[in-house]
Amino acid sequence: MKTARQKKARRNLGFFINNFKFRSPFQVLIDGTFAFAALENKFNIQDQLSKYFQSEIKLLTTPCIILETEKLSSFSKAVSGAMQIVKQYPIHKCGHEKHSISGTKCLLSMVGKNNAFRYIIATQDRELQDCLRKIPGVPILYLHGKAPTLEAPSQVSREYAKNICKRLGMTKWEKENIKVLKEVAGITDGTEVKLKKKKKKSGPNPLSCLKKKKNKTRVEVSRNIKEKTSGTIKKRKKMKITTHIKEALIAEIKNKQLENKK
Repeated sequence: MKTARQKKARRNLGFFINNFKFRSPFQVLIDGTFAFAALENKFNIQDQLSKYFQSEIKLLTTPCIILETEKLSSFSKAVSGAMQIVKQYPIHKCGHEKHSISGTKCLLSMVGKNNAFRYIIATQDRELQDCLRKIPGVPILYLHGKAPTLEAPSQVSREYAKNICKRLGMTKWEKENIKVLKEVAGITDGTEVKLKKKKKKSGPNPLSCLKKKKNKTRVEVSRNIKEKTSGTIKKRKKMKITTHIKEALIAEIKNKQLENKK
């Protein structure tokens, strides 16, 4: 399934969730025309619809729809397969058990004036779809080939949602969510949230921009080391003594040593 189709389904379903309080698991009422189209296109209703809505769903039908498909199956063998599909789902009481009516009239009676029980109607019947578009808050589901399609909200549903917003400012669902969010954040009606002011970027410290003064002692030591390594320090000159003076000094030292021995 393409991501674009899933995004469109989420957007359309989100409209009914926000404005008409639809909740998971979503109740899907299926008629014989939808079951027949699924059989022709080899469409697994339970698996594919759960993937399409990405949520839990409840597939339902009514006694009137089952009786209608049973009558049609006697005239056509192809409809008998659709009848078997419809019979797999739980039967929702419609109030017509004593006197059954057509599937179209049964679904319209189930929806009523404002779809209070929040049904999603799965049908291929064009006449039924036109009637459902005139009722606010009714999602219409149909098969486009093998692809399920949740129809965009009708003009009546959009106008109804706008009128609610104008009267209340926001829907009850939104107000309840705001209360829950306030409680989680620890905000009461008397308290206000103080926004933190953004600190302005300040320039560098002027003292840090000054050049560091060199220590005199370090400079002097470095100079002495350079002088020693470079050989610029002056060496003391050695005094040269002539040979005859050396001999005279040695003779005097020997004479003194002899006199001391005596």
